Amino acid sequence: DNSYILSFLLVFSVMILFHPALSIYVNTLLSTESLTISSNRTFVSPGNVFELGFFTPGSSSRWYLGIWYKKLSDRTYVWVANRDSPLSSSIGTLKISNMNLVLLDHSNKSVWSTNLTRGNERSPVVAELLANGNFVIRYCNNNDVSGFLWQSFDFPTDTLLPEMKLGYDLKKGLNRFLTSWRNSDDPSSGEISYKLDTQTGMPEFYLLQSGARMHRSGPWNGVRFSGMPGDQKLNYMVYNFTENSEDVAYTFRMTNKSIYSRLKISSEGFLERLTWTPNSITWNMFWYLPLENQCDIYMICGRYAYCDVNTSPLCNCIQGFNRSNEERWDLKDWSSGCIRRTPLSCSGDGFTRMRKMKLPDTRMAIVDRSIGVKECEKRCLSDCNCTAFANADIRNGGTGCVIWTGELEDIRNYFDDGQDLYVRLAAADLV
Repeated sequence: DNSYILSFLLVFSVMILFHPALSIYVNTLLSTESLTISSNRTFVSPGNVFELGFFTPGSSSRWYLGIWYKKLSDRTYVWVANRDSPLSSSIGTLKISNMNLVLLDHSNKSVWSTNLTRGNERSPVVAELLANGNFVIRYCNNNDVSGFLWQSFDFPTDTLLPEMKLGYDLKKGLNRFLTSWRNSDDPSSGEISYKLDTQTGMPEFYLLQSGARMHRSGPWNGVRFSGMPGDQKLNYMVYNFTENSEDVAYTFRMTNKSIYSRLKISSEGFLERLTWTPNSITWNMFWYLPLENQCDIYMICGRYAYCDVNTSPLCNCIQGFNRSNEERWDLKDWSSGCIRRTPLSCSGDGFTRMRKMKLPDTRMAIVDRSIGVKECEKRCLSDCNCTAFANADIRNGGTGCVIWTGELEDIRNYFDDGQDLYVRLAAADLV
């Protein structure tokens, strides 16, 4: 009987409203409340996927404020607030003060805060753990995403969740990148990071170890990054790279909510795609980079050479180029790369077509999305500094134009992915 159910629901909701122990604010911290380590309380996101609270990782005795997956027996942390300033004892308090979140230690000293310049205090703020795992500060009366005063998604730790963005927010002047934990017991910032570089002709992600480049994603070609394995084979995931006046960023989302997926930078130096299906007992490593085959290592073959896992040695000179240092090549040191056999004459040059390639490093590249491959070839020939060209976008048979004007570096081929690269050669080397 519907009226019976309705009256029961009415009584039940009134009970909740007037019974503080049954408080409905399980995912919200009001400005009058605090969360302490000793209270053992946590916030749980709507949908029950994420949980926020205090934790001590592994064998550590230090305390952190973080977010993890609620339902997984294998505790998996996705965000840590105070990763580089842990609480040394089990006394800690999270509260809202002056429109900021602050984390206080045993002597009431702030060890971490959201550090916002104070806004107008016209309306009280709340902190809320959203269904997607984003922890936000917002005005009580403004639920709009664009109205968040602060969000944890802007300050990633080592994990990229669905709907998070990796890369630049140009409005806030923020580069969101991943940094590994130091080790499994210590969430402090490790040496490995994964970061978007927009100083290049086309934005690319780099895996860095203490700032040195270890692996390059290749530029976004409309479907994927040209040096990343095939996520696009997954039917439960959609991903996207946006490049506009507000954002230059990568993001992905799940079309099947019962599957969890995340990107993680491990302290061992890998970028990993991990998935969890409802019947999993552990995370499934879907792919990782760089692969052991060495062709993924940044610049392993030096300039004007390409890496091929099926050849011995792995490194090969591009057609029309010779090894620049035979002795070093014999010692399996290919970093000296190759040199051009016949100098370019600027007129009468042509191109060799290399198929299924990861495009060279685009630091010395110019992009024009308005012209196609025929125009691109003409433009390259008319610029005496141009060394190669390719499509900027592989969709619809290929559109757009990338032109390289310097040495070609960090190239490899792929068995099934990759795209055409046209390298400029003197007429004598085209045979």
